[in-house]
Amino acid sequence: MITITAASSQFGRAVLDELLSGGSSPESIVATARETTSLSTYADRGVQVRFADYEDAGSLDAAFHDLDRLLLISSNSPAAQAAQHANVVEAAKRANATEIVYTSYLNADTSGIQMAQPHAETEQIIRGSGIPFAFLRNGSYIENSAGFVGFWVQYGEAVGSAGDGLISGAARKDLAIAAARVIAGDVVNGEVYELGGSDYTMQDLVTVAAELSGKPITYNNLPKEAYAGVLVSGGLPEGLAAAIADNNAGAARGAWKTTSTALTDILGRPTTPPREVFAQALEHLN
Repeated sequence: MITITAASSQFGRAVLDELLSGGSSPESIVATARETTSLSTYADRGVQVRFADYEDAGSLDAAFHDLDRLLLISSNSPAAQAAQHANVVEAAKRANATEIVYTSYLNADTSGIQMAQPHAETEQIIRGSGIPFAFLRNGSYIENSAGFVGFWVQYGEAVGSAGDGLISGAARKDLAIAAARVIAGDVVNGEVYELGGSDYTMQDLVTVAAELSGKPITYNNLPKEAYAGVLVSGGLPEGLAAAIADNNAGAARGAWKTTSTALTDILGRPTTPPREVFAQALEHLN
């Protein structure tokens, strides 16, 4: 039995799609989420859909009652992540889980990025649980940058703090496929996968966006604090803006770079290039 948390997320649904297309029987999959309505199509196919809230121990125990292997997809609440994940790990221990596969952050223990800290803490919690584990240290989603392409085209400018740092980014779907294959494969213990795609800089992404859109776009590299100010002026809360700017600035010092080939090894093919992700994002704008 494979149980997936946060299964209603884009990442979670992509994992479900890969498991089902890869031959896993629907009845052997448990998809848990706080919001289960969006999982109805999977329930119709035979996947067991259950409510689970990272902050509700009772719901976790109910969802994990027949737990075997657990894919813990990280929560989207950075300030509460470590505590929420600790709740999930404790519930997994009570359920006698045989393995936890956790979606972590690239270079989580060395990057120095603010958003990576809860992931590093979670890794330590899992290590201390005594449950066999694997850490999927996901590289930066290319979609996180492609999501801004509409603004880049509109204003003719992209801003950030990444400098000319190399980013081993990857498409969300590639990372989800890797997660599905690891959780459905042989049980591993202590494996740490640094999952990154081909390297690019922010300027490379801007160049791709300009070529695909046919619009002139320049990249304006700002100090971290100035970039955070731009994000605040765009309506983001100060704390979130500061975290995003810190995340972006991490690229300038190599925090988003890896030489690991783990992702291509798992996929058995080259990773999806940024051009393809940006082409899809621009297509959705039209």
